[in-house]
Amino acid sequence: MIKPRHIAGQAVAYAAFALMIAYFASHPVYRQHDPGNALLKLSLTHAGQKVGECKERSAEELAKLPPNMRAKTSCGRERNAVTLEMDIDGQKVFAQTAKPAGLSGDGRSRFYDSREIKSGRHVITARMRDGNDPKVFDQVAEVTVELAPRQVFVVDFDEENGKFEFK
Repeated sequence: MIKPRHIAGQAVAYAAFALMIAYFASHPVYRQHDPGNALLKLSLTHAGQKVGECKERSAEELAKLPPNMRAKTSCGRERNAVTLEMDIDGQKVFAQTAKPAGLSGDGRSRFYDSREIKSGRHVITARMRDGNDPKVFDQVAEVTVELAPRQVFVVDFDEENGKFEFK
């Protein structure tokens, strides 16, 4: 038989536990980012250029191949690693080289970076190297932007147009 004092004890214990959960659900106040700063996100995937040159097959080479594989040009699947750099107000804040995904190294390279920056006017420069020349950046873009507090600003790459996007 359940005694009333056991029920009262359980009610007190449950009430104390509920009050503790209610308190810690709202205190201390948690802020992920300083409300006076803006957030800059770099998020992109890009497939580098193919490694090496395509070669033309001769008539003898084509004859040796099965009919369903008789393409005039032969190109490898492997792609170059992609190097991405970003400057804010002339200071380098991000530099990374990513290998292409996939077993054959023929996939896309992925980049992600998120950082707080002070609100106000900034010059953001993005550079990407995806070609066969390790000394040349194939894509370079620069934008001057006025960032408001709590604004989220994204740097991306538009594959269709082949240029950086700042939004």
